[in-house]
Amino acid sequence: MSSHDCASILAKGVRIPQIGLGTWQLQGEALTRAVHAAAEAGYRHFDTAPRYENEAALGAALRGAGLGRDSYFLTTKVWYTELAAPALLRSAQASVERLGVGPVDLLLIHWPNPAVPLAETIGALREAQRMGLTRNIGVSNFPLPLLEQAIALAEGGLLAQQCEYHPRLDQSALIARCRREDMAFVAYAPIGSGQLLENPVVTAMARAHGRSPAQIMLRWHVQQGVVAIPRSRDPARIAENISVMDFALSAAEMAALGALAAPRGRIFDPEWAPAWDDPSAAS
Repeated sequence: MSSHDCASILAKGVRIPQIGLGTWQLQGEALTRAVHAAAEAGYRHFDTAPRYENEAALGAALRGAGLGRDSYFLTTKVWYTELAAPALLRSAQASVERLGVGPVDLLLIHWPNPAVPLAETIGALREAQRMGLTRNIGVSNFPLPLLEQAIALAEGGLLAQQCEYHPRLDQSALIARCRREDMAFVAYAPIGSGQLLENPVVTAMARAHGRSPAQIMLRWHVQQGVVAIPRSRDPARIAENISVMDFALSAAEMAALGALAAPRGRIFDPEWAPAWDDPSAAS
């Protein structure tokens, strides 16, 4: 492992590395290079989904990187059109077969679907866990009222909620709810899909600490106890993104980054998204 070994959090007794590699839009040779660079840099957390169409390539890259299966945390998801029980179980089975590294560590509902009863979906997630397809289950892109329902239906069985989160988007209510449940909160688009890299608040802190703007934002996540899964295809940036454990932001700096939250701060709002319960929805 590299000298930048990643910090981890504990949720329900499960250890989750705090910086992971997101693989959305990474394919083929670019994906293989990214995974090998990440493994070399000390990443032990990888995130994929059937929707990304790269599970087989990710599994091959992980095997090729020589990482022992128990040394890394692997997440995949079930697409929102596959949330009826038989479809969900087929999706989970197919993901495990494509990845080819045994059970995943975390299986998430990628997006909620109001056309399928949540009780049926959560029941099927729990069945996938009982069948040994996944060690843990969770949700993604669930607004607070839906998260409450999922927590109740899963009877304490949810390990994580994955959502868009960066300094422009206030997710404090969801994070607080996850904390009370001893669930992990996982941030995708943790540096705002590049939209915050030239923000003057961020760049001033980067200069003060001798760090990159991305490192400042990833450190902000780490200090909140949030798990972040930045995506990059650049080996140098991949190494840089995990190298955030050897400096700290002050309370004032943490607050200044949080104060960047804005109405309409959300970047990802596809047509199938739920009704959000945050200020971004007021557009």
